[in-house]
Amino acid sequence: MRKLFGTDGVRGVANEYPMTVEVAMNLGRAVAKICKRGGHRHRVVIGKDTRLSGYMFEQAIASGICSMGVDVMLVGPMPTPGISFITQSMRADAGIVISASHNPFHDNGIKVFSHDGFKLPDEEEERIEETILRPDVAGLLPVAKEIGKAFRIDDALGRYVQHLKETFPKDRRLDGLKVVIDCAHGAAYKVAPEVFSELGATVFAEGVDPDGLNINDARGAMHPGHTCEQVKKRGADFGIALDGDADRVILSDEKGCAVDGDHVMAFCGLDMQEKGELKKKTVVSTIMSNMGLELALKKGGVRLVRTGVGDRYVVDEMRRHGCNFGGEQSGHLIFLDYATTGDGVIAALRAAALMIEKGKKLSELAATMETFPQVLCSFKVREKRPLDKMPAVKRRMADVEKALKGMGRVNVRYSGTEMKARVMVEGQDETRVKKYADEIAALISKEVGA
Repeated sequence: MRKLFGTDGVRGVANEYPMTVEVAMNLGRAVAKICKRGGHRHRVVIGKDTRLSGYMFEQAIASGICSMGVDVMLVGPMPTPGISFITQSMRADAGIVISASHNPFHDNGIKVFSHDGFKLPDEEEERIEETILRPDVAGLLPVAKEIGKAFRIDDALGRYVQHLKETFPKDRRLDGLKVVIDCAHGAAYKVAPEVFSELGATVFAEGVDPDGLNINDARGAMHPGHTCEQVKKRGADFGIALDGDADRVILSDEKGCAVDGDHVMAFCGLDMQEKGELKKKTVVSTIMSNMGLELALKKGGVRLVRTGVGDRYVVDEMRRHGCNFGGEQSGHLIFLDYATTGDGVIAALRAAALMIEKGKKLSELAATMETFPQVLCSFKVREKRPLDKMPAVKRRMADVEKALKGMGRVNVRYSGTEMKARVMVEGQDETRVKKYADEIAALISKEVGA
């Protein structure tokens, strides 16, 4: 069992273990240590979202890296996919993102990208973790002119904006479209409105006044209702709700109805299949994606492959089998032809391009998929006891699966980033589905509830 890294890097409450400056500095040293391959001068990109604690972690990580004789390129607040892009573009040896994504401001996290812009594999994270927990750097610390230096990349945002625009069809513009963009007071507060404005859209920007404390606060992908309301209020054509680091997106159609990642995968996946652009005729998603997605894709001759929860596992599966499109219901959408990780802005641009190309409203595109009723219960636990050690829970899960008769699913898992259990039940009858989910959640709470 790893002690620091979860499904998406190291995460926790800022200034409480493991999210302390001491751990951050040692993490910087560990990343520098594993990326020093070859005889060139090594460099690591560091970016962050808009949390107050980002300043101290940025400095701590940079200090650790420089102490190992590796240079640091600071890009400041930038979406996670933007940092991945800059890491590749600048030929850096690694990239580090300081962000707790959709979590509240008092949390923070650290995730690491390899030189190719992909998140590190488990074995590399294990090497970093071992170095952090046993920071033996005797004889490894350089002196004099070999110590690393840190400098800012002033045009990083401009580079990323241009990259995003290049993912949009060059023969099309967004003139005439009215778009609400909620940046959750997060990392995309400059980038996202700028991209859509430069492509010709009329932009109504929300959540673009970060103060270090308001990231994800009643805004963005975790609270898409605000975007939906603004779309109706302003008579917009659609809305875009990004999370704090902009690697996920929830859209809103013109009626003010939320359009999640499953629906985007349905209409984008089928469109790519029609154009012969969908490699392996396959979309990769997680066990959390709705059965409606699987059925919609199947009608168009597209296979759905499921992975464990977490966009990194979706990407791993895509790379392993040569697929180029996948994502999560939560809004991580990976267009591997354009990005190495989930990118909320790219996903929104792809949806906008389809609206223009097909002359359809977003609600019409989203109707490609019919959603099965799905209930998700999330609650705190005091321990993450394996389900095999809770026979009453296992028995009830098996009974529910049998009762659903192949037209529904049950999934129980622990969060990879929080002390929470999540129970998901899906089926054709919403009342029965909710009853089943509540029963299973109650049994788990009885065993390990906080």
